[in-house]
Amino acid sequence: MKTARLGLALVLASTFGVTALSAKAEELSVATFVPPQHHTNTVMFKWFGEELAKRSDGELTMKLYPAGQLGAGPVQQYKRAVEGVADIAFGVSAYTPALFPKTMLAIPPGKANSSADATKRLLDVFDEYLADEYEDVKVIGITTAAGIGIAATKDVSTLEGMRGAKIVPYAALTTPIIEAMGAVPVQMPVTEMYTGLSTGTIDGAYATYNNMTPPWNFWDVASHFVTNVPVQHAVIFVVMNRERYEGLSDGHRSIVDELSGEAASMKLAESFDGADARSLAMMEDASDKNFEVVEVTADERARMDAAVAEGLKVIFADYADRGIRNAEEIYNAINR
Repeated sequence: MKTARLGLALVLASTFGVTALSAKAEELSVATFVPPQHHTNTVMFKWFGEELAKRSDGELTMKLYPAGQLGAGPVQQYKRAVEGVADIAFGVSAYTPALFPKTMLAIPPGKANSSADATKRLLDVFDEYLADEYEDVKVIGITTAAGIGIAATKDVSTLEGMRGAKIVPYAALTTPIIEAMGAVPVQMPVTEMYTGLSTGTIDGAYATYNNMTPPWNFWDVASHFVTNVPVQHAVIFVVMNRERYEGLSDGHRSIVDELSGEAASMKLAESFDGADARSLAMMEDASDKNFEVVEVTADERARMDAAVAEGLKVIFADYADRGIRNAEEIYNAINR
């Protein structure tokens, strides 16, 4: 009888022990609209998931839901994090500009020409100027995709070539800049640009080298990739549902804190700059593709920069009309 009771006790203890362990284990869902093979998934989120598991002894993990599995399209990514549709979401600030007016001031051309440089600049000013735009979430990381070129179906390496061309900027914010350069701004998400270039709906789009190669494959439909243009930056965020973050155990929350901020932001930058470097090498080796890389001359770049300066005046005036009177101050702080 004692043996039977002891056996039952061991079974119950084992059962409760497993239950207790399971109760500690947590999995964070991550929503992203980009495909599984996108570099942010294979670099940043791979690193993030591995670090969560390693530092928590497997008790805190993440599961990636790529290609819009938790909701189609890039526009509602921030909302999905706020509402808890996903624990963590990857998104682009320019798709919901009303939420991030000050963050958007990192988009116009300035001093940064790479994701890493732009990321450092964003981090330097984040607490002073930008943090209040993210009060509803826990910020994991922030970076940019540096639009170092224009993928186009015509040569737009001069202001004459830009005149009348339908160009997709990185955000509607930069409309005055595109117009000052003589082009016609057309708003379009990156997921539609391939078709836009193919059908002639647009003549060009601000792009990275990575947009030219897989998974975006602009090199199939663009005849030119124009470099040495005034660089625009798409601001990228990774944010976490605040209630989910605050509901973590102290230990798990500490791990998320350790990985957030500079660590995650620079890992995101590494993924974007690394993808550009790999894509540039692919472009240089692409003997079966019919496109031309054209560099804007120094004289033409000076003309474009002058147009940018005129466009910025319009942007700052618009901000002032909307009650944000320190827009130029924020822009200058990002670009000091």
